Amino acid sequence: MNSLLKTWLFLLFSITVFQQVIAQSAESVNRVSITVSSLEKSVEFYTTVLPFQKVRNYTLTGKETQRLFGIRDPQLSVKIALLKLGEEYVELMEFNSTQFKGREIPLDSRSNDLWFQHIAIVVSDMEKAYQQLTKHQVVHVSTAPQTLPDYIPAAAGISAFYFQDPDRHNLEIIYFPENKGNPKWQNNKGKTFLGIDHTAIGIDQTEESLAFYQDLLHLKVAGNSENFGNEQEHLNQVFGARLLITGLQAKSGIGVEFLDYIAPPGGRAYPRDSEVTDLWHWHTSLKVSDVKSYYKAMLEANYEMISSGLVTLDKNMTNTGNISSDASINQQGFLVRGPDGHAIFIYQ
Repeated sequence: MNSLLKTWLFLLFSITVFQQVIAQSAESVNRVSITVSSLEKSVEFYTTVLPFQKVRNYTLTGKETQRLFGIRDPQLSVKIALLKLGEEYVELMEFNSTQFKGREIPLDSRSNDLWFQHIAIVVSDMEKAYQQLTKHQVVHVSTAPQTLPDYIPAAAGISAFYFQDPDRHNLEIIYFPENKGNPKWQNNKGKTFLGIDHTAIGIDQTEESLAFYQDLLHLKVAGNSENFGNEQEHLNQVFGARLLITGLQAKSGIGVEFLDYIAPPGGRAYPRDSEVTDLWHWHTSLKVSDVKSYYKAMLEANYEMISSGLVTLDKNMTNTGNISSDASINQQGFLVRGPDGHAIFIYQ
């Protein structure tokens, strides 16, 4: 084999490998979507009690919407509000279906139950943020803001507080001291509520979840911690709590955090009959460069699909507000469940 042919073959191999890497690139986790019972009531909470700004409203209807959410109902419509805080987005979704009525989050739901998910909203001043929430009489999950102690090195000095929105979705405000968290949270420019650091999900086994989120979704592990003690118990109201926390990130956007409870035992599984209309449904949106590769990988790994095939959202979207660069129109993607039931919207 002459040197010119060898060079050509090497270049061809390199291009193929590069294309495969690009095809499997997790670009960003750019929003979290939450099913709500009343869009109007929830938007009021997130924009009044919390300082989210409404970017736009839109409505999804039609066959592609049914395929995306796995609901066969010709009357299905989904009213959605896109909200922004800092550089991060949240979507609130109200489903209207003649066949599927959303179930409420169980009253005895706890953070070691595997349907648990929250978003962590970064604040520059914990006391000031907490006063804002108590002024609006939010439902406490934590007894009060908690500062994690020095015997948890990875989290020492971080303060947090859990509370609930009108549908009993858990939310967190979190304060990072100067040597913790993403450095961008130190550039607060006088604002109290800064943006969304991560979304946390209850999981059963860290290694099993890494096989999905790291190996298949191509998120990168960014940090670990083992949390326990009096402050952790008062934070999440789970007595004897001891949990492994693993933080993951795409190239940009919101982080994803595993909550793997070592103790106590008995956290309940994600309901197997769950629908996107149920109020415990959240999904996290992952932007990728080649959605077909991800779809193929999910099928081959036998993960549960919510969507019936790859779906393109275009003509089925009716806008009732200003279009942003994050518009869902012309997105191709699908919803899939991870190993513990949490939903991911993978799209390009």
